[in-house]
Amino acid sequence: MRLHGSMGLLETALLVLLALCQQCVSADSDILAPPEVSLHNGTMYAACKMRPSTSLPEGLPKVYGQVLFKQDYPHGKLKVLLRLSGFPREGNPELRAVHIHQYGDLSRGCDSTGGHYNPYGVHHPNHPGDFGNFEPQQRKINALIESEATLFDRLSVIGRAVVVHEKFDDLGRGGDAGSLLHGNAGRRLSCCIIGISSPNLWNMHHKQNNRQLGRN
Repeated sequence: MRLHGSMGLLETALLVLLALCQQCVSADSDILAPPEVSLHNGTMYAACKMRPSTSLPEGLPKVYGQVLFKQDYPHGKLKVLLRLSGFPREGNPELRAVHIHQYGDLSRGCDSTGGHYNPYGVHHPNHPGDFGNFEPQQRKINALIESEATLFDRLSVIGRAVVVHEKFDDLGRGGDAGSLLHGNAGRRLSCCIIGISSPNLWNMHHKQNNRQLGRN
């Protein structure tokens, strides 16, 4: 009888634990959300202040600007706003590749940011931070894109780097190993580390971008 009673108590305890665990799972997404999501009405913002690489050879352009991020929690598409300047004054501006790289490490300029952020171990250009090519206009790149990268959970790009390259991205069609790693986009002109931000920068630059598009 004592054994039977003990088994009944054990079953009751297991049922209580199961109910508590189900509540934990249902609240799991709220636990994983950074506190800034609640502060900004369910949206996460990040910013990256672009500066020329400290290891940049002479003669290459010094690119400055902002790369800004906005994403609704938990499954919204990541929006990326590029506001870059400092490209050469040339008649036929070259396309420039922009990618997210693995490390937010600028100890050796942009050369210490590692390779492309590639959490799935796939060939370029299927990395989530392969933004592609951009054509400067009047020495500037102003572009709004959507990306497969994310600001949330274990695959978050917070703390990683954005890199502007010397050349265009061949999008994996170059027929060699470099093409499948990085698109043969050349040296790293400038870079920045992605950090959590308030909505202020996004709101300001997004309005400026819309006004410029309205004029064009």
